[in-house]
Amino acid sequence: MVVSGLTLFVIALLIFALALVLLGVRTVPQGQEWTVERFGRYTRTLQPGLHLLLPLIDRIGRRQSMMETVLDVPSQEVITRDNAMVTADGVVFFQVIDAAKASYEVNNLQLAILNLTMTNTRTVMGSMDLDELLSQRDQINARLLGVVDEATSPWGVKVTRIEIRDIQPPRDLVDSMARQMKAERDRRASILEAEGQRQAAILRAEGAKQAAILQAEGRREAAFRDAEARERSAQAEAEATRLVSDAIAGGSAQAINYFVAQRYVDALTAVAAAPNQKVLFMPLEAANVIGAIGGIAEIAREAFPNRPTPSAGAPVTNTPAPPQAPRGPWNRDEPRGSDAPPSPES
Repeated sequence: MVVSGLTLFVIALLIFALALVLLGVRTVPQGQEWTVERFGRYTRTLQPGLHLLLPLIDRIGRRQSMMETVLDVPSQEVITRDNAMVTADGVVFFQVIDAAKASYEVNNLQLAILNLTMTNTRTVMGSMDLDELLSQRDQINARLLGVVDEATSPWGVKVTRIEIRDIQPPRDLVDSMARQMKAERDRRASILEAEGQRQAAILRAEGAKQAAILQAEGRREAAFRDAEARERSAQAEAEATRLVSDAIAGGSAQAINYFVAQRYVDALTAVAAAPNQKVLFMPLEAANVIGAIGGIAEIAREAFPNRPTPSAGAPVTNTPAPPQAPRGPWNRDEPRGSDAPPSPES
C-alpha cells in the first residue's frame, strides 16, 4: 500500500510538472505580437514563434495584430466656411508598430482612431469653402493624414492613409452649381465663337490684301512688259524708217514703193478682216491700180534680178525699169474726189 501510494504521488507530480510546462509554452502566429505580464505588470513582447513562459508567474496580456487595418469612417454632416452643409465619409488605414503602447497607452484603440478622424474631418473641411472642398480632395486627405498621424503617434500606431470617399452637397445646391456650370460653359462657348469669327475675319482680310498686292504686282509687270514691247516695236519701226530713208536718200525709189505698197496691203487686209459691214473705195482709174501693181513688180524684180518674169519667155535683162511712183489714193500730188476727172489717155 505504501509503495502504491508513493507511485501515485510520483505520477501525479509528473503530471503536474508536465501541465506546468505545457502552460509555459506559447506559440505566437505570424502577423501578431503578444505582451507578457508578470504579476500584472508588462515585462516584454513576444514576437512570432515559440516561446516559454514561467507558469503561474507570467501570463499573456494583450494580443495585437501588426498588420495594416482598415477602419470605416461613417457619414457625418460638415458645415463649410461659406455655410454650406455637406455630408462626407471616408476610410482610415493604420498599422500598429509598437504593441506595448497600443495595448497600454490607449483604451479601445480603433474607437479612439475613429473618433479622432471624424473630429479632424469636421475641422479640416469646415475651414474650406465648398468649391475648394469639391476640387481639392487630395489636399483634404493630406491635411487629415498629418493631423491624425501626429495625434496617434504616442499610441504606437502609424496612420498610413486617410481617404474621403464621398462628399454630398444638398440637392438645391447641386442644382445651383449645375446652372452655374452651364452658364460658364455658355460664356466660354460664346467667347470661343467670337474669337473664331475674329480670326476668320483677320484671315480673310489678309487674304484679300495679299490678292490685291499680287494683282497690283501683276498689272505692274504687265505694264512693264507692254511698255517694253511698245519700245521695241518703236525701235523696229524707227530702224525700218531709217533704212527706207537711207535708201531714198541714196536714190532708190523702190524702197519707198515697197514701203507704201506694204502699208496699202496692210490697210486693205485690216478693212477686209473687219466683222462689220463695210464699203470699200477702190481707185476708179485702172491705170492707178496697174501702176501700183507695177510698182510692186518692179520691187520684186529688184529683189530677185536673176528670175524670169512670169508673163513672157524672153530672157531677163538686168537693166532696171525707170522708177515710177504708184498712183492711188495715197498720192498726194493727184487730185481727189469728184474734182479730178479720169483721164482717157491713162
